[in-house]
Amino acid sequence: MPNITNDDVDVVIVGLGWAGSLMAIELAREGLKVRALERGPDRPPEDFAYPKPADQYAYNTRNKVFATPREAALTVRYTREETALPTRKWGAFAPGTGVGGSGLHWTGVLIRPTPTDIKLKTYADQAYKKGQLDADMRIKDFPFTWDEIEPHFDFFDKVCGLSGNTGNLRGELQPGGDPFEGPRSSPYPLPALKDTLNNSMFKDVATRLGYHPFPNPSANVSQAWTNPYGAQLAPCNYCGYCSKYPCLNYSKASPQTTILDVVKRMPNFDYKVNANVIRVDLHADKKTAKGVTYIDEQQREVFQPAKIVILSSFQFANVRLMLLSGIGKPYDPISETGTIGRNYAFLSNGGATLFFKDKHFNPFATAGATGEMFNDISPGNFQDGPKLGFIGGAKIHSSQATGTPIGAALPPGTPQWGKGWKEGMVDWYGHSMGVSITTTCMSYRGHYLDLDPTYKDPWGQPLLRMTFNWRENELKLQRYLREIVLKIAGELKPDAISENFLKMDSNWDITKYVSTHNVGGAIMGTSPHDSALNRYLQSWDVHNVFVPGGNAFPQNFQANPTATIGAITLFAAEAIKKQYLKNPGPLVQA
Repeated sequence: MPNITNDDVDVVIVGLGWAGSLMAIELAREGLKVRALERGPDRPPEDFAYPKPADQYAYNTRNKVFATPREAALTVRYTREETALPTRKWGAFAPGTGVGGSGLHWTGVLIRPTPTDIKLKTYADQAYKKGQLDADMRIKDFPFTWDEIEPHFDFFDKVCGLSGNTGNLRGELQPGGDPFEGPRSSPYPLPALKDTLNNSMFKDVATRLGYHPFPNPSANVSQAWTNPYGAQLAPCNYCGYCSKYPCLNYSKASPQTTILDVVKRMPNFDYKVNANVIRVDLHADKKTAKGVTYIDEQQREVFQPAKIVILSSFQFANVRLMLLSGIGKPYDPISETGTIGRNYAFLSNGGATLFFKDKHFNPFATAGATGEMFNDISPGNFQDGPKLGFIGGAKIHSSQATGTPIGAALPPGTPQWGKGWKEGMVDWYGHSMGVSITTTCMSYRGHYLDLDPTYKDPWGQPLLRMTFNWRENELKLQRYLREIVLKIAGELKPDAISENFLKMDSNWDITKYVSTHNVGGAIMGTSPHDSALNRYLQSWDVHNVFVPGGNAFPQNFQANPTATIGAITLFAAEAIKKQYLKNPGPLVQA
């Protein structure tokens, strides 16, 4: 047992990123005594603000504000017959750590899923013949309706100062926006970011080909904004240091710029950093939690008692803590029993890079979310999927997110180092644009998370083990999307082009960065037999434990996950305030 016990609190929050910060302010405003525990260090915004420089090598190459593999490693394998090996260096994804979590260094694209995305199983049952899709596919509906969740999307948009063009306002289509988006209850809070040259070129061609492009929805705010909590954001100055960087200018929505400076002034909220939670402590009946145990900076075990436990760390960490704490039954892919670990999903990217001798794209004057995209090729929006035997889609976009020189695109055949590389940079820096895809990824019976039997962390606890590889459905989707991207590229008439798409024999490559949009493992649903959480993110097994995060998604859609994480967290916080506090217990009967 820990030899130190803290004072009692009403709520302990594990992880102070987007989900944890939203829970903190919502529950503290309700008058509860709230304490957050963050594994990493404090990251006050003044530590990064101008005139301090944005160092590409430190942040983008050396991952300055990310978790280290020593802190957050997991093991990876393609199939359950293989022996998983541990991550020694981040590649395909890179989790954050410290106050703000991944919300500190994200790019700032804040886009919602469509109504079809949240009812994907219903759509699949209607659009596809029985037996047409992979028999091991395990897609599910989210356990709420569009009308139930939309007000929480709307509030989170306002928290972040979402900048863009409205496409569907209360059922009326609006010019310049996404005609496929679900109805919004109110317009975007702020206008879209300024277009760059690649945006306008892509938009013109996509429109001519019959698609419906619109500006990337951006949490890099286009104008000064004061959000519903009273936090202020400054207009973006298009410095290009967004993805993998804290914002220098207080212009990118993050937990720091939108929530934490407000909640930190509340007397009933506090937080501890460098506090690594190693388990949720349960009462003897295993039906309720009594608090959590963490390792502090002096490597001491500390018990934090609490009436409510919120697990709001990164997706992997939430799933691992549930497994380590005995909350729910681990998933078994053979018998398909158990719920903790099932429905893990990632996503795939791909695209073409186009080079133009006579065009200069000014890549150093941009924002993380600068770009145009279209959503025509997503479930329910196009008819080819059922004909071709795959389900899914992608946002197809041309985004100019940064102009940093390390890793800048160069034409095929250019040397990767030395004199030839330098000459290539002189000739081609700023003369390229991308046309890219960000895809859906379905969940499957054999894709899951569990505890590794061999590898352990520095505190002697098993690492999380991932079993995942590409399936035929996702590879067919990639090949279909390739044809669309290359058609757009051909219409733009570049001087040279390179492409990067998965082939039908591709395996998942963990060494090359894709995104940090990992989902599943502790999913929300309508039954404790095949989901870990109910519609309010409440554990079916331990009713005073709530688990907001990407872990709750039953599969991955083509939209970035942050908007949905924000919305489902606010949905859960409302249920805690209005229902759970009055009558603690299961909010949904099994």
